[in-house]
Amino acid sequence: MNEGYNKARPLVLHIDLNSCFATVEQQARPRLRGRPVAIVNRRTEHTMIVTASYEAKAMGVKLGMSLKDAKKLCPDLVGLESDPPKYKYVYHQLMRIMNDYSAYVRMKSIDEGVIDFSETTAAMAGRDLAEIGYEIKQRLWDEVGCAMNCNVGIATNRFLAKTAASLHKPNGLDVITHENLRQVFSSLELTDLTGIAGQFEKRLNAVGIFTPLQFLDADPVVLKKMVFKSITGLEWHQRLRGWEVDKRDFPIRTAGRQYVLDKYKMPRHEVLQRLHHLCEETGSKVRSQGLVARGVSVHARSYSDTGRGWGGTFWHARSMASVPFFSNQAIYEQARKLFESAPVFVKEIGVSCYELSEPDDSQLHLFGDELARDQAITSAVDEINARYGKRVIHSADTLVTKMMREKIPFGSTRYM
Repeated sequence: MNEGYNKARPLVLHIDLNSCFATVEQQARPRLRGRPVAIVNRRTEHTMIVTASYEAKAMGVKLGMSLKDAKKLCPDLVGLESDPPKYKYVYHQLMRIMNDYSAYVRMKSIDEGVIDFSETTAAMAGRDLAEIGYEIKQRLWDEVGCAMNCNVGIATNRFLAKTAASLHKPNGLDVITHENLRQVFSSLELTDLTGIAGQFEKRLNAVGIFTPLQFLDADPVVLKKMVFKSITGLEWHQRLRGWEVDKRDFPIRTAGRQYVLDKYKMPRHEVLQRLHHLCEETGSKVRSQGLVARGVSVHARSYSDTGRGWGGTFWHARSMASVPFFSNQAIYEQARKLFESAPVFVKEIGVSCYELSEPDDSQLHLFGDELARDQAITSAVDEINARYGKRVIHSADTLVTKMMREKIPFGSTRYM
C-alpha cells in the first residue's frame, strides 16, 4: 500500500511556536500564565482576535472572533494589544537556536521555521532528529523562557513535517515516515492538510475525494486534469507521498501596508495623512531589500449602506512610472494622485509597490543628478532611522499618525 512513497530517512524538522503571541505575553507577564489571553491589534470591543492562548481556546475563543463576543464565552479573558517588538525578539532567538543545527534554515512565518538536515555537517545529520527536537524545546525553555513551548514535526519533506507538528498541540513532537503515513492520514480531515480549504476542498469532493487517505490514493492524472487543472495536481501527488516539491524561495514581487481607519467617516485630509504614513512604511520595506519599484497600487474599502460593516465597495487603482523610484515622497505623490478618485468615506486604506527589481546604476546616470540626489538623501534618512529607531525622521505631515502602530507580520518575515 506504500507504493511510490519516499522511504528515505526523514531529514526535515518543522518548529511551530504554540499560540506564539499569547505565549510570549504570558512569558513576559508571569501573572498571565495559566489564564485565558487574547491578542488584538487594537484595544476596542469590536476588534478581531489574532491569537488566543490555549486556556482561551479551551473556552471556545477562536481567531477572527471579536473581543466582545469572545468575552461572552470567556468572561475572564484578558485582551492585550499586540506588541510586535516582543514577538520579533523571540523570532530572532528562535532563529539563533535553529541556525546552530544547519546552514539551511527558513522561517515560514514569525512563529514557524524549518531546518533541513540534508544540508548540514555529517556529524549533525547523523544525530537522531527526535533527540534534536527535544533539545531545541529545552533550549527554548532555558534561553527564552519557561513559558515558551513549541511543536516539532519531522518528515521527509516540508509538508509532512508541518503536518506532524500539528498532530499533538501543544508541545508535541511527532515523526511521519512511509511506515506510519497512512495511519496519520486516517486520523485527519481534508482541511487539516495545509493548503486544502475552500475551493480546493470542493474540487476534491466533486471527484469523490473526501478524506486524506482518498487524496493519497488518488490517480495523479485525475488530480492534474480534473481537480487542480495544472501541474499542481502532480505536485500534490508527490507532496502527499513525502517527496519534496516546496523547497524553493520566491522573489519579492510586492511590498505594502494596509490600515483600518481609527475614526468613522474620517475627513479626507486625515485619511491622506494616514495614507502618507503607509507610503513611508512601504518605502522603507522596499529599500530594506535593496530594491526599487516601478508601480504603485492603492485601495480602499467604503462603509456598507446599512452601517459600519464590511459590506461596502472595494475600490483600487494603480499606475506605472516611466522611471524606477524608491523614496517615500515619490511613492506618496503617486498614491495621492491615484487616491483622488477613491470613495469619499472609507473604512480601510492600503498602498503597495509592485514591479520590484534590483536597482540599475546606469539609470542614475541616465536620469541625471536629481535621481542621484534623491537616493543620497533617502539613504541618509534610512541610516539614521536604522540606528536610532523607526520613524525618528519622517514627514511632518505624519506627525499626527503615531497611533498607527506596526502590525504583527503573520506572513513573510523578510522585514524582520
